[in-house]
Amino acid sequence: MNTALIILLVFGLFIFMSSFFTVKQQSSVVIERFGKFLSVRNSGLQLKIPIVDRIAGRVNLKIQQLDVIIETKTKDNVFIKMKVSVQFKVIQEKVYDAFYKLEYPHDQITAYVFDVVRAEVPKLKLDDVFERKDDIAIAVKRELNEAMTTYGYDIINTLVTDIDPDIQVKNAMNRINAADREKTAAEFEAESSRIRIVAKAKAEAESKRLQGQGIADQRREIARGLVESVEVLNNVGINSQEASALIVVTQHYDTLQAIGADANSNLILLPNSPQAGSDMLNNMVASFTASNQVGEMMKKHNKKVEKPKPIQPQSGYEDDIQPEIKE
Repeated sequence: MNTALIILLVFGLFIFMSSFFTVKQQSSVVIERFGKFLSVRNSGLQLKIPIVDRIAGRVNLKIQQLDVIIETKTKDNVFIKMKVSVQFKVIQEKVYDAFYKLEYPHDQITAYVFDVVRAEVPKLKLDDVFERKDDIAIAVKRELNEAMTTYGYDIINTLVTDIDPDIQVKNAMNRINAADREKTAAEFEAESSRIRIVAKAKAEAESKRLQGQGIADQRREIARGLVESVEVLNNVGINSQEASALIVVTQHYDTLQAIGADANSNLILLPNSPQAGSDMLNNMVASFTASNQVGEMMKKHNKKVEKPKPIQPQSGYEDDIQPEIKE
């Protein structure tokens, strides 16, 4: 008797304990009574009739993510693999539809993603697929929302997270990009070279201008010094020809001395014989003398030549023609 009572008490306690169950946060529990839908229980401690009621299933209300990998081709016949991430959740007010109307929601979502992507991508070229991936994601979300809302699912977002063309296509795209960058680099290098050449030409032109100005100033000062030297020599009784010759000879020997003092000089002054100075002096004196003689002869010749006098008209002739002019 005691054993049967103990067994009855244990069975009763088990039945009592099975009447209570808990539902976790962000989830719902579907309760059936004899196989028929009874109610949806939310988070917290819940009560059901033992043996009569049973838990048919639990529905997750959290946001879930489904990654779908699709292989398709573009308008320019390039095969690519795309990874589309779909973020979705069950609408709390439509737990019944999500539990009973759709048995495999992941497969249903995958089918819709395949359908939309393979309808949109073949309209675009490969470069446009990379540029307009957000448009593809929006189109997928729009189609999924229209279809899955009926089954109690809300599409939160869709993201095209990866676009992977064939390895040969990627290599070709990298070569095109590299060639384009090399072209841009060559254009910049050419422009840089042009700027350097122009700047160098301007610097050389400015240098030549300043060098010419310096040479002109140097020659001007040399001429002024020669004039002063000639005047000093004239004051001591040396005429201009002899003074000029003396200055030239002095400069000649100064030049030879400067060349000899510089060990690294490669300048050769011709002629460079010992009698070169005297020959130069004699030639200069002779040339000055000849020029003076030519000048004196031209002056004498100009004095002998007289200018022709203008012809005066005769008075008789003038009287003869005057009446005719008056008539």
